[in-house]
Amino acid sequence: MFDDFLLRAALAGVGTALAAAPLGCFVVWRRMAYFGDATAHAAMLGIALALALDVPTFPGVLLAALAMGVTVSSLGGRGFAADTLLGVLAHSALAFGLVAVSFLPGVRSDLSAYLFGDILAVTRSDLMVIWAGAGVVIALISWRWSALLTGTVAPDLAIASGLDPRRDQAALTLALALTVAVAIKVVGVLLIAALLVIPAATARSLARTPESMAIAAGALGSLAALGGLAASFRFDTPTGPTIVCVATCLFLISVLIGGRRKR
Repeated sequence: MFDDFLLRAALAGVGTALAAAPLGCFVVWRRMAYFGDATAHAAMLGIALALALDVPTFPGVLLAALAMGVTVSSLGGRGFAADTLLGVLAHSALAFGLVAVSFLPGVRSDLSAYLFGDILAVTRSDLMVIWAGAGVVIALISWRWSALLTGTVAPDLAIASGLDPRRDQAALTLALALTVAVAIKVVGVLLIAALLVIPAATARSLARTPESMAIAAGALGSLAALGGLAASFRFDTPTGPTIVCVATCLFLISVLIGGRRKR
C-alpha cells in the first residue's frame, strides 16, 4: 500500500508534524523562533555537502544543523544580542549554502524542492527515515520533559534542583536538528520554522496544560499537513507552502476562539 504516492505523502506529513509538535512548544515557550530559523537555514549547507559527496541528504543536514546549534550556543553572550547573532548566522548559512549548491552541476533546477519541500516525491526509504527521526525526537523530549519544562518555567528552580541547563539545551539542539533533517522533504528549508512555531502557537490558546498543548500541537500539525496536501492536490498549488497556509488559517481560527472565550 506504500506504493501510492499520496499515502506516502500523508504519512510523511503526519510524521513530521508529530516530530515538530513537542519541540515546537518549547520553541514557543522559550522564544527560540530565531534559533529554529538559524538551524533550518543551516540545512542548506548540509544539502550542499551531501550533494558534493554524493551521499543521502539526511546525514549532511543533521550534521549542519547540529553544527549551527553548537555555534550559536558557543557564541552566545559574547557582546551580541541574541536576535542579532541568530539573524547573521541564519542568513549567512542560507546564502553560503545556496552559493555552494550553485557550483554543483545539475542541481540548480532542483533548488525549489530543497527550499519549499517535495512531499509528493517521498519514497518508502524517506518515510522510514521520517518516522524513525520522529520517534527519536518524541522519545528524547519525553525523557527530558520534566527537566525541560522546569528549566523553561523557572530556570532558577531548575538550577537549585541540580538540573544542568547545558544538558537541556543540548537535548533541544539535538531534537531540533533531527526535526530539521526529517522535515526537509516535506516543507523545505524556508518553511521548517513555520511548521515548528505555528501549530504550537495555535495550540497555546486552546490548551490548559503543557502536556495538552503538546498533544494539541501534534493534532493541529497533522491536520495542517493533511489539509494542505488535499488543498494542494485540489488546486494544483505547491504542497509545502499550502501546508503552512492551512496551519496559518488554523491559527487565525484559534485566535478568534480565544478572543470569544475572553469576552
